[in-house]
This record gives sequence, C-alpha cells and structure tokens, in this order.
Amino acid sequence: MASLQDTPAFPGPGLSTDQDLLLMQEGMMMRKVRSKNWKKLRHFRLQNDGMTVWHARQAGGRAKPTFSISDVERIRLGHDSELLRNLAEEFPLEQGFTIVFHGRRPNLDLIANSVEEAQSWMQGLQLLVDFVTNMDQQERLDQWLRDWFQRGDKNQDGRMSFQEVQRLLHLMNVEMDREYALSLFQAADVSQSDTLEGEEFVQFYKALTKRTEVQELFENFSSDGQKLTLLEFVDFLREEQKEQDRAPDLALELINRYEPSDSGRLRHVLSVDGFLSYLCSKDGSIFNPACLPIYQDMTQPMNHYFINSSHNTYLVADQLCGQSSIEGYIRALKRGCRCVEVDVWDGPSGEPVVYHGHTLTSRILFKDVLATVAQYAFQVTSDYPLILSLENHCTWEQQETMARYLTEILGEQLLSTTVNGMPLNQLPSPEQLRGKILLKGKKLTTLEEDIEEEENEELQPELEREQGSEVELDPFLEPEPEPELEPELEPGHEPEPESEPQEPSSRSKDKQEKVVKCPLSGLPICCQIMVQTPSFNPESLLLSKQIAKPILCPALSALVVYLKSVSFYSFTHSKEHYHFYEISSFSEAKAKNLIKEAGNEFVQHNAWQLSRVYPSGLRTDSSNYNPQELWIAGCQMVAMNMQTAGLAMDICDGLFRQNGGCGYVLKPDFLRDTQSSFHPHRPISPFQGKRLLVQVISGQQLPKVDDTKERSIVDPLVKVEIFGIRADTTWKETSYVENNGFNPYWGQTLCFHVLVPELAVLRFVVKDYNWRPRHGFIGYRHIHLLSRDGISLHPASIFVYICIREDLGQEKS
Repeated sequence: MASLQDTPAFPGPGLSTDQDLLLMQEGMMMRKVRSKNWKKLRHFRLQNDGMTVWHARQAGGRAKPTFSISDVERIRLGHDSELLRNLAEEFPLEQGFTIVFHGRRPNLDLIANSVEEAQSWMQGLQLLVDFVTNMDQQERLDQWLRDWFQRGDKNQDGRMSFQEVQRLLHLMNVEMDREYALSLFQAADVSQSDTLEGEEFVQFYKALTKRTEVQELFENFSSDGQKLTLLEFVDFLREEQKEQDRAPDLALELINRYEPSDSGRLRHVLSVDGFLSYLCSKDGSIFNPACLPIYQDMTQPMNHYFINSSHNTYLVADQLCGQSSIEGYIRALKRGCRCVEVDVWDGPSGEPVVYHGHTLTSRILFKDVLATVAQYAFQVTSDYPLILSLENHCTWEQQETMARYLTEILGEQLLSTTVNGMPLNQLPSPEQLRGKILLKGKKLTTLEEDIEEEENEELQPELEREQGSEVELDPFLEPEPEPELEPELEPGHEPEPESEPQEPSSRSKDKQEKVVKCPLSGLPICCQIMVQTPSFNPESLLLSKQIAKPILCPALSALVVYLKSVSFYSFTHSKEHYHFYEISSFSEAKAKNLIKEAGNEFVQHNAWQLSRVYPSGLRTDSSNYNPQELWIAGCQMVAMNMQTAGLAMDICDGLFRQNGGCGYVLKPDFLRDTQSSFHPHRPISPFQGKRLLVQVISGQQLPKVDDTKERSIVDPLVKVEIFGIRADTTWKETSYVENNGFNPYWGQTLCFHVLVPELAVLRFVVKDYNWRPRHGFIGYRHIHLLSRDGISLHPASIFVYICIREDLGQEKS
C-alpha cells in the first residue's frame, strides 16, 4: 500500500503540472444550466485532492461539493447536448459542455465564458476521468484511503491526533471501544508524536481492517501459516472454488496476477496479502467471470432469446408530466437495451414529435430521436440488432416524413429487406442481424408478399416501370386472415377497450388492407376494402365514414420487415392465422393472467413467436413490475421503465449483465421447445431441483444510510432473495450486527431449495436494521456492493461462501 506521507494535491504522477488542472484549481465562473430559463452563474473549483469539484455562488463564497471525479462517466461537447443546442442562439455551443454521470444522476450542463476556458475544463476533466478509469484495485484502495485521511485531518496539518481518529472512526461507520482504539493508535504511532502521519496511518488502517476470517481460511490450506505453495493453492481452488481440471493453470495465473512481492511470484507462492487481493478481485467476485464475455450461441432465431427492452424510452421521469428527452435513449442504450420505444404524433410545421400521448409530458422531434439512435445504437455496449418499437399515431403526410427520416438518418443501419438465404419458417439470428436496426410496427402486407415483390423487382424491372404507380384492385383476391380489431394498446397511446378482444368473426376475416389511388386527388390512401363484385367502385369507399383509424402509409409499412405487430385473440388463433415474423403486445395484467390460465400454451407460443409485455397504465410514477414473472413463460421483450431504480431493475440488470451485456440472453431449452410441457406455475419432472447454501460471512466498509449524521452508525444485516418460478421465489436474512458498518461479521448460513435453477435470480441486499432498504459463483466469493441506483460503492463488499448441491427432496423450503 502506498504511503500517504506528503499527500499529493493530485492522485497521479504528472497531473500536478498539467496546466488545465492548475487552472481548474484556481476556480472559474460558469453558467450552470438546468433549462432554457434557468441559467445561473456559479464559481466552480477543483479541490486540492484533485478528485472533487465544489461550487459556490461567487468566488470566495461558501462552497459545497458538486461531484467526485469517480462519479463522472464522460464529458460531452456542447454540440452533443440537447439542452445546450436549444440555447445556441444565446451562447456559442463551443463554450458549453456536459458532464455525464454514472447511473441515473442528471447530467450537469455548463457554459464557460470563453471557448478556451471550456476547453481547459473539458480536457482537464477528461484527463482525471481517464486516470480514475485506469486505476487498478490497489490504486483505488490507496485513493480511497487518501480521501479518508483528508476527511479525518480536520485542521489539515497533514497528521491526525487521537481525537481526530475517533471522529474518523465514526465517519467510517465504526463504533469501537475507546481503549481498543487507543491501543491500535499507539501501536501505529512509531514516532511517538501522539499523531499519525502518512505510513503510520496506513498501518493503523491495516490493523483496523485485519480480516481474521480470511486469515483462518488461509491457514486451513497453508502448512506454515505464512504462504500458500502452488500445490496448496491448487488444493484450495479445487476443494472450495470447484475449479477442478483448470486449477493448476489458474493457480499460476492468479499468483502472477495478485501476489504483491517479486520473490513470491518467482517462487510461485501466495502470501496472505496476495490471497486477500485475489478474493477481493474480479476473479474472486460472486459473478462468474466466464459469463462476462459473450459466451452463448448467438446463431439461434431471435425469439429464442430474452431481449433487454425499454418502455416509453423517451421519458426520464413520470408518465404524466415528465420530461421527454433524447437522454432517455442514450441511457437505455448504455444499459445494453436492445428494444426502445418511440411514440410518434403529428407535430407543428410538418415535423413528427415523440411524447406520451394525451399527457402533459414534453415533446421532442422524431428526427432528433433517430439521430441519437443512429449515433448510440452500436457504439456503447452491443452490436447485436436494435429494435425500434414504433407506436405510430401520425397522419398520412407526417408518416411519409417519418419514412423519409428513417431511411435517410438510419441509412444502411436500417434493415429494409429480408436476410438472404433465410428459410420462411423462422426469424434470423442476432448474429445474422449484427449492426442492424429493425422496425416493429403495423404492416400492410405479409413477408411472403414482400419477398415475392423483391423477386419480381429483380426479374422484371422494365415491366414495373411500364406499369407505373397505379395499383389495380383484384376484387376476387383471397384476403389474408388479418383481424380488424386492433391489438391491446398501451395506455397513453389510444383508449383501451372495456372488454377483452374477441376472435375476429368470419365477416371481419373477409376484410383486407389495400392501397388505392384516388382518381380525383391522385393521393394514395390505405383503407379497408370489402371483397365485392367486379362492379365495386373504390371511390364510394374513399368517401365513406368507415375510416376511423389512422391511415397507414405504404412507404412506412414497407420498412417493417420481420416484426409485424398483430392483435392477440387466443393461442389457438395465433397458431392458425399468424406467422413466425409477427409479434403481439400484452399489458402486464393480461400477460400474468395468461400465464395463470394457460401457462404451458404461453410457453409454447413464445417458442415460435415474439411477445412484448409493457407496464400497466396505472404506473404513472414510472414504477416497474417484476420481469421475472414474465420471463418464466418465455416472454422475450419485457419492457421496463429504465429511469426508475429499484428491485425490478436490479433483477433486469442482473439477468442482462451476462453474455457481454449485449442485451440478448439465450432462453433455457425448455422455453425454446414448441412442444414443451413446462408450466411456469406447475413445474414437473424432468426439472432437477438444487439445494443452495449461502454462508454470509462478513462485510467491509459499508456506507452509511444517512451521511448527514456524523455520529450515526448502521446496524447491518444481509437479506438474500431468490426470484424465479413462484415456488422458488423467497427470501431469508441474517441477524443484525450492532453499531458496525466497517467490518461486521455474521457467519450465518442460509439454506434454499430451488426447483428450477435455470430461471432463478439471486439478489443480495444490505440493510440497516433500523432503516429502510438500500442498496460459476461457487466457493468463497466477495459481492461488491452497488447503490440503489446501480453505482459502485467501492470498496464496500460482503464476503460469502456459496454451495450448490443436489436436492434429494428430504426437506421442504
């Protein structure tokens, strides 16, 4: 561990002489922008630690913390800021920049007094962000310790008295006997100056954080209690971590990676410090490192995958009065989302707009949404296909504008034709559609008709030109069984029917959608054409009042290739009338009811066709349902309000963290079989249950629930939750440890019986006993804690032991 003697003003070598950082330390007046009408001058200054920025109303005024460098994800130019672009007439975009934070924290938009000052801050901040991003585990710990030293050194004289150490212990969430704390202090005070300086504080911290449980585990495998030989470490990896055949090679790799001493690496031995470094590392994390990269088969049809999906993606707050922003799309795509929603309505000046219909939510331009999607679709986490779930409420003219924007802005990214060589009985795979954006929406024709038209275009281009744009109606053409009724619509899009939709009657089956050309105006429109005698006159229908629904533009319809939205009436109707490329949407209540009443049929339906589920319209606060309740029936696209943190998003993030975070997770084989016998609420053999043992051992550096109370200390407990089929969904918790959030010890084992482990998600929650909840894994593992918003709380963690055994059915959960 690095010495803290003469703690530098900046965290890394070479940073203290950087001119941009020195200018930032002097401070600067900039405009903080929250809206077009809220723009206030504030004095921003980088603190002496080089890691935090504070602001005040004026230079020399009372300052307060604004943000830490570790909270910053990236710096954006003014041109890339939705808010600053709206102020372009008032301030040059070159003077503005945006600070983007991890998690759901709102962006910070700033406008400097000159382009040069803006450049200094952007370059300086980026330099610090890059430095923090590239820190290794030890450097992060050193920086964390350096921060605590500065917080504890109240008079900033570079040393700490025992009184300051006592205050620091409360800040660090430790309630310690005064005599024991004094003995640790005196043992570390080798200079006998009654203060701790630099390296003395490091030794005090080491004594404070001594991990007796890790020492005991180490000594169980070490013959001399001082080191683990290569063979002893191999034994540990095999017996406890269940690494088996790869243990010898892995042991050597881990020693080279985590043993701090050169002599230890040379002798292929692991010290206690190296052993602890391994246990606290990514290799010792509860999340299996083998599942972090893309490891699943990505060549199966799209309907064989769970797809990370967003609901009303444009909203960054509630569903009634919340702000619509392109930032919603950026954040969703950064989280690995592969299906975003776009609700499009007629806007002024012929420009389609995106917002939540019939509400007070703000509006953004459709073309701005597309530009953002084009920029971020494959830039951040995944190059597997992105689905645009299009809710079209526009008139004919603005639909044509939409179609033009889609083709012009998305360009080659937009999938506009079928994939060559694909059989007409299954969807393409994510691998085949890499780098492509697919449109989901209403469509006038079938996929088979599209393919036939493509073939005709290739074979008879001259004939097509001779025929012109006139479309002759064949009154005897056999209609496709497309229901007249609309699918179940999302709240805020159109009024929902009072009763459940019924299967279409024989009369409604005799209707079909066709494009006709009006002889009077020459404007093509889409309408319902009844199959009648050859004397049928289209003009009479054009003047009819039958057309109550928005007319669908052929140019927009043609851009929907594989994801044609259709009504859902029953599973029998879908089997008889629908195709593999059609998709139905369900409200959460409808989907849950179908799982309850016809769970096995729903599983079989989702084995050959895509389903999308969306939150109830009553969730006006943008709350979420539990997605696991829909995944267990094989529903692929379970749309989430991603702007809202909490349990549901923890489960969603947990599932999609695997497989490279690419947004696609292969469903278990029994959810991909059209003849599957699986019922989500009544699972039967051949599902082999497991017995899960979770030993919650200890915790390290847990954060306070209330940072404003200096002397408050948590009484932590750990709640372990399982989410899966109904029989597996349960929770258990440890007892609480009184007044110790720094290094609590539980040593308790919790036992669970899991019937369908393939569909189970494990969640750990660390709680304060007297407060509201906050916020390959076999063997001894550390769980690195996240805030409720999903941001790392490094170095906060809990230490556990995990064991999975065959469930012999001798006990019941």
